[in-house]
Amino acid sequence: MTFTNQSHVNVTAGLQYQSFQEILILNIASTVPCCVFLFINGTMLYTLRSKAVFCDTSRYVLLYNLLLGDTLLLVQSQLLYLLSTLRVTMTYAACSAALMATSLFNGISPLTLVVMSLERYVAVCHPLKHATIITIRNTALAIIGIWALSSLNILTRVLLLLKFGFVDVAFLYTKDFCGRENIFLNPESNLYATGYMWFLFVLTTVAIVFSYIGVTIAARTASSTDKASARKARKTLLLHLVQLGLGLLATIHNPILYSISTSLGRVMILRMQVLLYLCVIILPRCLSALIYGLRDQTIRPVLVRHLRCHCRP
Repeated sequence: MTFTNQSHVNVTAGLQYQSFQEILILNIASTVPCCVFLFINGTMLYTLRSKAVFCDTSRYVLLYNLLLGDTLLLVQSQLLYLLSTLRVTMTYAACSAALMATSLFNGISPLTLVVMSLERYVAVCHPLKHATIITIRNTALAIIGIWALSSLNILTRVLLLLKFGFVDVAFLYTKDFCGRENIFLNPESNLYATGYMWFLFVLTTVAIVFSYIGVTIAARTASSTDKASARKARKTLLLHLVQLGLGLLATIHNPILYSISTSLGRVMILRMQVLLYLCVIILPRCLSALIYGLRDQTIRPVLVRHLRCHCRP
């Protein structure tokens, strides 16, 4: 799962060939969908705190944490994107802090998917133990562990920066937009970031596949009622795999831009980059709210009512 600041590649190079009107149009084209998705995510977050059943059920609490990480990442990505298109320079310290926050939020989604997958596995394969294992207290501890592990990743990256004399340039200004390429990351930092990214993907994939296999095996010997529950759990786990795949799409963002840069002009590259930014970075962060909100029979009526602002059709 690549970091969203990588979506800013070649922005500065193309801006010098653009008029103010075109920059404004491109910014509006990215900001309007982002605001729409933020409204949907915000409504979903409000919905998950509007009733006691959502606050007292572990899977809804985990869903809230998943949406919270995606929403914060959505806000952070759009802010960095607007700053890059407006060619606003930042100090290395401020830019690094922004990128670390992006990395923090980016790690929440896969780790939460791990816990959500294991929760479905316990619910289907060990239903008698589900009430004692998957409690609100244990769910809260799992969420604390998710944020702690993601924060530990940030602390490690900060220490790697400080090790290579980052303090000497911390208050100088970046030459272009705020991106990972402009922070002069040392080879060790790049290697660590890549290794951590693949660790998250492998961990999430193993957890989802393990849960899916366990649920499938349990469904073969289950009663008709339990088979329906297992079938629903399998669909949920497949949705987790889809979410993970959407996160992987971000890793092909830069290769696509580099491949088309040899045949297209810089302005056209920037336009293509805006389209990729919307499809690869922005859209996946809103799909969780739509997928779970419209699929879950308990959430859907409440979510629809809130989206209509309590107005009757």
